Amino acid sequence: MNDELISLVDEIGRRSFDAHVGPRGLPEPLDADLWRVLETSGLTRLTSEQDADPADAAVVLGGLARYAAAVPVAETDVLAAWLAAQADLPVPADGPLTVAIADVDPRGDRIAGTAFDVPWPAAGPVVLAARSAHATVVAVLPPGPVTTSHNLAGEPRGDVPFDLAATDVVRLSPDVADELVRRGAWARCVQIVGAFDLAARLTVGHTGERVQFGRTLDAFQAVQHSLAALHGDVERARAATTLATYAAVDHGFGSPQADYAVTAAKVAVGRAVGPVTTIAHQLHGAIGVTLEHQLWLATMRARSWADEFGTTGWYATRLGRMALAAHDPWDVVVGRAYESSS
Repeated sequence: MNDELISLVDEIGRRSFDAHVGPRGLPEPLDADLWRVLETSGLTRLTSEQDADPADAAVVLGGLARYAAAVPVAETDVLAAWLAAQADLPVPADGPLTVAIADVDPRGDRIAGTAFDVPWPAAGPVVLAARSAHATVVAVLPPGPVTTSHNLAGEPRGDVPFDLAATDVVRLSPDVADELVRRGAWARCVQIVGAFDLAARLTVGHTGERVQFGRTLDAFQAVQHSLAALHGDVERARAATTLATYAAVDHGFGSPQADYAVTAAKVAVGRAVGPVTTIAHQLHGAIGVTLEHQLWLATMRARSWADEFGTTGWYATRLGRMALAAHDPWDVVVGRAYESSS
Protein backbone atom coordinates (compact mmCIF):
# COMPACT_ATOMS: atom_id res chain seq x y z
CA MET A 1 0.00 0.00 0.00
CA ASN A 2 1.27 3.48 -0.86
CA ASP A 3 1.64 5.19 2.53
CA GLU A 4 2.45 8.55 0.94
CA LEU A 5 -0.75 8.42 -1.12
CA ILE A 6 -2.77 7.50 1.96
CA SER A 7 -1.32 10.44 3.90
CA LEU A 8 -1.88 12.87 1.03
CA VAL A 9 -5.51 11.92 0.49
CA ASP A 10 -6.20 11.97 4.23
CA GLU A 11 -4.69 15.44 4.60
CA ILE A 12 -6.58 16.87 1.63
CA GLY A 13 -9.85 15.27 2.72
CA ARG A 14 -9.53 16.36 6.34
CA ARG A 15 -8.76 19.96 5.41
CA SER A 16 -11.75 20.11 3.09
CA PHE A 17 -14.04 18.55 5.70
CA ASP A 18 -12.90 20.95 8.42
CA ALA A 19 -13.25 23.94 6.08
CA HIS A 20 -17.01 23.47 5.74
CA VAL A 21 -18.74 25.58 8.36
CA GLY A 22 -22.44 25.01 8.93
CA PRO A 23 -24.82 22.55 7.28
CA ARG A 24 -24.48 21.63 3.63
CA GLY A 25 -27.29 22.30 1.21
CA LEU A 26 -29.58 20.07 -0.81
CA PRO A 27 -28.59 19.52 -3.54
CA GLU A 28 -24.91 19.77 -2.76
CA PRO A 29 -22.86 21.56 -5.43
CA LEU A 30 -19.53 20.39 -6.74
CA ASP A 31 -16.76 21.40 -4.33
CA ALA A 32 -14.74 23.36 -6.89
CA ASP A 33 -11.99 24.27 -4.42
CA LEU A 34 -11.44 20.63 -3.47
CA TRP A 35 -11.50 19.57 -7.12
CA ARG A 36 -8.76 22.07 -7.96
CA VAL A 37 -6.59 20.75 -5.12
CA LEU A 38 -7.13 17.15 -6.20
CA GLU A 39 -6.45 17.98 -9.84
CA THR A 40 -3.27 19.87 -8.98
CA SER A 41 -2.16 16.87 -6.92
CA GLY A 42 -2.78 14.49 -9.82
CA LEU A 43 -5.51 12.57 -8.00
CA THR A 44 -8.50 13.12 -10.31
CA ARG A 45 -7.26 10.83 -13.12
CA LEU A 46 -4.92 8.53 -11.31
CA THR A 47 -5.74 5.32 -13.21
CA SER A 48 -6.67 6.78 -16.58
CA GLU A 49 -3.60 8.99 -17.04
CA GLN A 50 -0.97 7.84 -14.53
CA ASP A 51 -1.28 4.08 -14.94
CA ALA A 52 -2.13 3.58 -11.26
CA ASP A 53 -3.83 0.33 -10.27
CA PRO A 54 -7.20 -0.19 -8.55
CA ALA A 55 -5.54 -0.38 -5.13
CA ASP A 56 -4.33 3.21 -5.55
CA ALA A 57 -7.73 4.27 -6.85
CA ALA A 58 -9.32 2.66 -3.79
CA VAL A 59 -7.11 4.79 -1.52
CA VAL A 60 -8.37 7.94 -3.23
CA LEU A 61 -12.04 6.97 -3.44
CA GLY A 62 -12.25 5.57 0.07
CA GLY A 63 -10.25 8.42 1.56
CA LEU A 64 -12.42 11.08 -0.03
CA ALA A 65 -15.62 9.28 1.02
CA ARG A 66 -14.25 9.21 4.57
CA TYR A 67 -14.54 13.01 4.50
CA ALA A 68 -17.80 13.27 2.50
CA ALA A 69 -16.06 14.95 -0.42
CA ALA A 70 -18.46 16.40 -2.99
CA VAL A 71 -16.40 15.61 -6.09
CA PRO A 72 -17.01 13.07 -8.92
CA VAL A 73 -13.58 11.42 -8.91
CA ALA A 74 -14.97 7.90 -9.38
CA GLU A 75 -17.14 9.04 -12.27
CA THR A 76 -14.26 10.92 -13.89
CA ASP A 77 -11.36 8.51 -13.49
CA VAL A 78 -12.65 4.96 -13.05
CA LEU A 79 -15.65 5.28 -15.37
CA ALA A 80 -15.89 8.10 -17.92
CA ALA A 81 -12.20 8.51 -18.80
CA TRP A 82 -11.79 4.74 -19.03
CA LEU A 83 -14.84 4.38 -21.28
CA ALA A 84 -13.74 7.22 -23.57
CA ALA A 85 -10.32 5.59 -23.89
CA GLN A 86 -11.89 2.26 -24.84
CA ALA A 87 -13.74 4.00 -27.66
CA ASP A 88 -10.77 6.24 -28.56
CA LEU A 89 -12.97 9.31 -28.09
CA PRO A 90 -11.40 12.62 -27.03
CA VAL A 91 -12.44 14.19 -23.72
CA PRO A 92 -11.08 17.32 -22.02
CA ALA A 93 -7.78 16.76 -20.22
CA ASP A 94 -8.94 18.77 -17.21
CA GLY A 95 -12.12 19.10 -15.23
CA PRO A 96 -14.75 16.61 -14.12
CA LEU A 97 -16.40 14.02 -16.35
CA THR A 98 -19.35 11.76 -15.74
CA VAL A 99 -20.85 8.64 -17.28
CA ALA A 100 -24.39 7.78 -18.37
CA ILE A 101 -25.67 4.25 -18.91
CA ALA A 102 -28.83 3.46 -20.87
CA ASP A 103 -30.44 0.47 -22.57
CA VAL A 104 -31.29 0.99 -26.25
CA ASP A 105 -32.15 -0.78 -29.47
CA PRO A 106 -29.27 0.41 -31.70
CA ARG A 107 -30.84 -0.53 -35.03
CA GLY A 108 -31.53 2.20 -37.57
CA ASP A 109 -29.94 5.52 -38.36
CA ARG A 110 -30.41 7.06 -34.93
CA ILE A 111 -29.76 6.05 -31.36
CA ALA A 112 -32.04 7.78 -28.90
CA GLY A 113 -33.28 7.42 -25.37
CA THR A 114 -32.78 8.71 -21.84
CA ALA A 115 -30.14 7.80 -19.29
CA PHE A 116 -31.65 7.95 -15.81
CA ASP A 117 -30.04 8.87 -12.48
CA VAL A 118 -26.81 10.04 -14.06
CA PRO A 119 -24.38 11.11 -11.30
CA TRP A 120 -23.19 14.72 -11.39
CA PRO A 121 -24.91 15.30 -14.78
CA ALA A 122 -23.93 18.97 -15.06
CA ALA A 123 -20.39 18.73 -13.69
CA GLY A 124 -18.74 18.16 -17.08
CA PRO A 125 -18.95 16.22 -20.35
CA VAL A 126 -21.13 13.10 -20.24
CA VAL A 127 -19.71 9.92 -21.75
CA LEU A 128 -22.61 7.67 -22.78
CA ALA A 129 -22.66 3.88 -22.75
CA ALA A 130 -25.83 2.74 -24.53
CA ARG A 131 -26.24 -0.99 -23.99
CA SER A 132 -27.85 -3.63 -26.15
CA ALA A 133 -27.51 -7.38 -26.47
CA HIS A 134 -25.14 -6.95 -29.41
CA ALA A 135 -23.05 -3.87 -28.69
CA THR A 136 -22.03 -1.08 -26.36
CA VAL A 137 -22.60 2.21 -28.15
CA VAL A 138 -20.28 4.92 -26.83
CA ALA A 139 -20.45 8.69 -27.44
CA VAL A 140 -19.52 11.94 -25.76
CA LEU A 141 -22.82 13.76 -25.50
CA PRO A 142 -23.08 17.39 -26.62
CA PRO A 143 -24.31 19.87 -24.01
CA GLY A 144 -28.06 19.81 -23.70
CA PRO A 145 -31.01 20.01 -21.29
CA VAL A 146 -30.78 17.87 -18.17
CA THR A 147 -33.49 17.10 -15.63
CA THR A 148 -31.69 17.48 -12.31
CA SER A 149 -32.48 16.15 -8.85
CA HIS A 150 -30.38 14.71 -6.04
CA ASN A 151 -29.99 11.54 -4.00
CA LEU A 152 -30.57 11.21 -0.25
CA ALA A 153 -27.17 12.74 0.47
CA GLY A 154 -27.77 15.72 -1.78
CA GLU A 155 -25.41 14.59 -4.55
CA PRO A 156 -26.71 15.74 -7.95
CA ARG A 157 -28.43 13.13 -10.09
CA GLY A 158 -30.24 13.71 -13.36
CA ASP A 159 -31.95 12.27 -16.42
CA VAL A 160 -30.02 12.90 -19.62
CA PRO A 161 -31.84 12.53 -22.98
CA PHE A 162 -29.83 11.74 -26.11
CA ASP A 163 -30.55 11.50 -29.82
CA LEU A 164 -27.50 10.66 -31.90
CA ALA A 165 -26.87 9.78 -35.50
CA ALA A 166 -25.36 6.33 -35.93
CA THR A 167 -22.26 7.95 -37.42
CA ASP A 168 -21.62 9.94 -34.21
CA VAL A 169 -21.02 6.89 -32.04
CA VAL A 170 -18.50 4.09 -31.58
CA ARG A 171 -19.70 0.51 -31.31
CA LEU A 172 -17.83 -1.79 -28.95
CA SER A 173 -18.40 -5.25 -27.50
CA PRO A 174 -21.24 -5.77 -24.97
CA ASP A 175 -18.51 -6.82 -22.54
CA VAL A 176 -17.45 -3.15 -22.31
CA ALA A 177 -20.78 -2.21 -20.72
CA ASP A 178 -20.52 -5.17 -18.36
CA GLU A 179 -17.07 -4.04 -17.21
CA LEU A 180 -18.25 -0.45 -16.88
CA VAL A 181 -21.05 -1.49 -14.52
CA ARG A 182 -18.61 -3.73 -12.60
CA ARG A 183 -16.22 -0.81 -12.21
CA GLY A 184 -19.05 1.37 -10.96
CA ALA A 185 -20.23 -1.27 -8.49
CA TRP A 186 -16.69 -1.70 -7.17
CA ALA A 187 -16.21 2.07 -6.82
CA ARG A 188 -19.41 2.40 -4.85
CA CYS A 189 -18.35 -0.43 -2.51
CA VAL A 190 -15.07 1.36 -1.83
CA GLN A 191 -16.88 4.64 -1.24
CA ILE A 192 -19.48 3.07 1.05
CA VAL A 193 -16.75 1.58 3.24
CA GLY A 194 -15.22 5.06 3.42
CA ALA A 195 -18.60 6.48 4.45
CA PHE A 196 -18.87 3.71 7.08
CA ASP A 197 -15.53 4.85 8.50
CA LEU A 198 -16.85 8.39 8.81
CA ALA A 199 -20.06 7.20 10.49
CA ALA A 200 -18.06 5.01 12.90
CA ARG A 201 -15.65 7.84 13.74
CA LEU A 202 -18.48 10.26 14.48
CA THR A 203 -20.35 7.65 16.53
CA VAL A 204 -17.34 6.68 18.64
CA GLY A 205 -16.62 10.36 19.24
CA HIS A 206 -20.20 11.12 20.24
CA THR A 207 -20.59 8.17 22.62
CA GLY A 208 -17.24 8.98 24.21
CA GLU A 209 -18.24 12.58 24.91
CA ARG A 210 -21.98 12.46 25.63
CA VAL A 211 -22.72 12.04 29.34
CA GLN A 212 -25.89 10.37 30.64
CA PHE A 213 -26.56 9.52 34.30
CA GLY A 214 -23.07 10.60 35.23
CA ARG A 215 -21.25 8.40 32.69
CA THR A 216 -20.31 8.71 29.05
CA LEU A 217 -22.51 6.66 26.74
CA ASP A 218 -19.71 4.28 25.81
CA ALA A 219 -19.50 3.15 29.45
CA PHE A 220 -22.88 1.40 29.13
CA GLN A 221 -22.75 -2.24 28.12
CA ALA A 222 -25.60 -1.96 25.62
CA VAL A 223 -23.79 0.86 23.82
CA GLN A 224 -20.56 -1.16 23.80
CA HIS A 225 -22.40 -4.08 22.21
CA SER A 226 -23.87 -1.78 19.56
CA LEU A 227 -20.46 -0.29 18.78
CA ALA A 228 -18.98 -3.78 18.48
CA ALA A 229 -21.75 -4.81 16.08
CA LEU A 230 -21.24 -1.66 14.01
CA HIS A 231 -17.51 -2.22 13.68
CA GLY A 232 -18.04 -5.90 12.88
CA ASP A 233 -20.31 -5.04 9.96
CA VAL A 234 -17.86 -2.40 8.73
CA GLU A 235 -14.93 -4.82 8.78
CA ARG A 236 -16.89 -7.55 6.94
CA ALA A 237 -17.72 -5.01 4.25
CA ARG A 238 -14.10 -3.88 4.11
CA ALA A 239 -12.80 -7.44 3.77
CA ALA A 240 -15.12 -8.19 0.84
CA THR A 241 -14.22 -4.91 -0.85
CA THR A 242 -10.50 -5.54 -0.40
CA LEU A 243 -10.94 -8.94 -2.08
CA ALA A 244 -12.62 -7.22 -5.02
CA THR A 245 -9.89 -4.60 -5.24
CA TYR A 246 -7.08 -7.11 -5.44
CA ALA A 247 -8.99 -9.35 -7.82
CA ALA A 248 -9.06 -6.31 -10.14
CA VAL A 249 -5.37 -5.58 -9.47
CA ASP A 250 -4.29 -9.14 -10.22
CA HIS A 251 -6.68 -10.04 -13.04
CA GLY A 252 -8.32 -6.85 -14.34
CA PHE A 253 -11.92 -5.70 -14.07
CA GLY A 254 -12.85 -7.72 -17.15
CA SER A 255 -11.88 -11.04 -15.55
CA PRO A 256 -14.18 -13.68 -14.05
CA GLN A 257 -12.23 -13.32 -10.80
CA ALA A 258 -13.16 -9.64 -10.56
CA ASP A 259 -16.73 -10.41 -11.64
CA TYR A 260 -17.13 -12.85 -8.76
CA ALA A 261 -15.34 -10.71 -6.18
CA VAL A 262 -17.24 -7.50 -7.03
CA THR A 263 -20.52 -9.41 -6.95
CA ALA A 264 -19.70 -10.77 -3.49
CA ALA A 265 -18.57 -7.34 -2.29
CA LYS A 266 -21.75 -5.65 -3.51
CA VAL A 267 -23.78 -8.16 -1.47
CA ALA A 268 -21.65 -7.89 1.68
CA VAL A 269 -21.45 -4.09 1.59
CA GLY A 270 -25.11 -3.63 0.70
CA ARG A 271 -26.25 -5.84 3.57
CA ALA A 272 -24.09 -3.86 5.99
CA VAL A 273 -25.62 -0.50 5.06
CA GLY A 274 -28.80 -0.99 7.07
CA PRO A 275 -27.21 -2.12 10.37
CA VAL A 276 -24.31 0.35 10.24
CA THR A 277 -26.43 3.40 9.50
CA THR A 278 -29.18 2.37 11.93
CA ILE A 279 -26.79 1.83 14.84
CA ALA A 280 -24.98 5.10 14.11
CA HIS A 281 -28.23 7.07 14.20
CA GLN A 282 -29.54 5.24 17.27
CA LEU A 283 -26.40 6.01 19.26
CA HIS A 284 -26.49 9.66 18.22
CA GLY A 285 -30.10 9.99 19.35
CA ALA A 286 -32.25 12.80 18.00
CA ILE A 287 -29.27 14.93 16.99
CA GLY A 288 -28.21 12.31 14.46
CA VAL A 289 -31.22 12.82 12.20
CA THR A 290 -30.75 16.56 11.68
CA LEU A 291 -29.16 18.10 8.60
CA GLU A 292 -27.04 20.24 10.90
CA HIS A 293 -25.15 17.16 12.12
CA GLN A 294 -22.37 15.66 10.01
CA LEU A 295 -23.61 12.09 10.46
CA TRP A 296 -26.11 12.27 7.61
CA LEU A 297 -23.27 13.10 5.20
CA ALA A 298 -21.99 9.56 5.79
CA THR A 299 -25.15 7.52 6.28
CA MET A 300 -27.17 9.02 3.45
CA ARG A 301 -24.27 8.58 1.03
CA ALA A 302 -23.99 4.93 2.02
CA ARG A 303 -27.72 4.35 1.57
CA SER A 304 -27.80 6.11 -1.80
CA TRP A 305 -24.68 4.46 -3.21
CA ALA A 306 -25.86 0.97 -2.23
CA ASP A 307 -28.49 0.96 -4.99
CA GLU A 308 -26.28 2.32 -7.76
CA PHE A 309 -24.82 0.10 -10.50
CA GLY A 310 -27.13 -2.69 -9.35
CA THR A 311 -28.99 -3.26 -6.10
CA THR A 312 -27.94 -5.59 -3.31
CA GLY A 313 -30.80 -7.95 -4.18
CA TRP A 314 -29.78 -8.11 -7.84
CA TYR A 315 -26.21 -9.03 -6.93
CA ALA A 316 -27.37 -11.54 -4.30
CA THR A 317 -29.44 -13.30 -6.96
CA ARG A 318 -26.46 -13.26 -9.30
CA LEU A 319 -24.17 -14.68 -6.61
CA GLY A 320 -26.65 -17.47 -5.99
CA ARG A 321 -26.73 -18.31 -9.69
CA MET A 322 -22.92 -18.47 -9.72
CA ALA A 323 -23.06 -20.99 -6.89
CA LEU A 324 -25.71 -23.10 -8.61
CA ALA A 325 -23.73 -23.15 -11.85
CA ALA A 326 -20.52 -24.30 -10.15
CA HIS A 327 -19.50 -27.96 -10.02
CA ASP A 328 -19.10 -27.58 -6.26
CA PRO A 329 -20.78 -24.54 -4.64
CA TRP A 330 -18.10 -24.54 -1.95
CA ASP A 331 -15.56 -23.62 -4.63
CA VAL A 332 -17.52 -20.42 -5.20
CA VAL A 333 -17.72 -19.66 -1.47
CA VAL A 334 -13.93 -19.79 -1.09
CA GLY A 335 -13.13 -18.35 -4.53
CA ARG A 336 -11.49 -21.55 -5.78
CA ALA A 337 -13.77 -21.75 -8.82
CA TYR A 338 -11.92 -18.85 -10.45
CA GLU A 339 -8.32 -19.60 -9.50
CA SER A 340 -7.35 -21.02 -12.89
CA SER A 341 -9.63 -18.82 -15.02
CA SER A 342 -7.97 -16.56 -17.57
